[in-house]
Amino acid sequence: MLTGLQRAAFPLAIAQTLTWASLYYSFPALLPTWQAALGWSKSELSGAFTLALVVSAIAAPLAGSLIDRGYGRAVLAGGMVLGALLLVALPEVSEVWHFYLIWAGIGLAMSASLYEACFTVITRVIGSQARQVITVVTLLGGFAGSLAFPAAHLMAEAFGWQAAVRIGAAVVLFVSVPFAIFGLGCLRPFTETLEPAKPGTSGKIMAQPTFWMLGVAFCAIGLAHGAILTHLLFILQESGLSIWLAVVVVSMIGPMQVVGRVFMMLTAGRVSTFGVAVACYTLMIIATAALLATHFNIWMAFVFVAFHGAGYGVASIVRPVITAELLGRQSFGAVFGMLAIPFMMGFALGPTAAAVISELAGYNTVIAGAGVILAGGLIAIIVARRMAPTNTDFHGARRAEV
Repeated sequence: MLTGLQRAAFPLAIAQTLTWASLYYSFPALLPTWQAALGWSKSELSGAFTLALVVSAIAAPLAGSLIDRGYGRAVLAGGMVLGALLLVALPEVSEVWHFYLIWAGIGLAMSASLYEACFTVITRVIGSQARQVITVVTLLGGFAGSLAFPAAHLMAEAFGWQAAVRIGAAVVLFVSVPFAIFGLGCLRPFTETLEPAKPGTSGKIMAQPTFWMLGVAFCAIGLAHGAILTHLLFILQESGLSIWLAVVVVSMIGPMQVVGRVFMMLTAGRVSTFGVAVACYTLMIIATAALLATHFNIWMAFVFVAFHGAGYGVASIVRPVITAELLGRQSFGAVFGMLAIPFMMGFALGPTAAAVISELAGYNTVIAGAGVILAGGLIAIIVARRMAPTNTDFHGARRAEV
């Protein structure tokens, strides 16, 4: 049975699902199509996505600071509108630099419209209840990839990739934006008070060893997921799967994310956030071993999807919640925005690094490297927990602003 607070989260969940599908997942979904249609290499194309994620990472602290000042609604809606307008312009590209310029702008839109910004607003507004809402948002959000991959392929085959991109833009503009605005309004009755931050609070928090360990841990997940997901169609085809079976496997990552998030929701109050974090890293490490084994048995691809999807799905909830638990809610927008830099930088480096390494040493090296990086992230989250201060304040005395 969903609570009133969880039901209020559904408009935001719909907005996030459609925005992720259009702004983020459209790139890996259409990457093979672009390579064939535009004649550019995987490395050239992946570099544009890397640039988008770098821009998103750099802009995240600014988005967080604006949310701290009470502009959450404008940040979310504005980012979605910007992203939609840039998608409309994407089919007009004729040169590589045009492609890069548009994706740089989409990166700016991502920093204001995707999970980091959305979860920052939620945490700022409803504080200790944020885990409930974030779980619901990510439950639906887990279907973004499942929606984007088959939809992009079907529309591209039927109408051309240009039409597929423009349809995605229309969905963001006319569905995501209104739902995001309405969803934030639905959260207002549940607003918690928040004590005004003292000058220099964010700087003091960022100087703590816990902050840096969280940065390392988050970077590991972004790097491993970005490297594997963007090239997953190529990896699976190289392992012997047909293109459509590979699309089916990739599309299952979303539902598996939902499975992990449902399990987290069902165990709320019985399993700590730290315990869930350890589980998500462990699942993703096991998944890399399964992906390597796909060369010997193609059905191991489904094992990979189950473990990687569940682990990454839980990680999306864990990042904002464990940040608030270990570092407090003071200046949360600025602090979580700064922690988005290593996470998004990992995403940014992952696709291009995987492209280069695969061309030099093959995709097995990429997969094995992702497993080692995730093991490092697991160690970092354990160290962060042990070094966390014990006096973080989660509640305060002033109503947060949307």
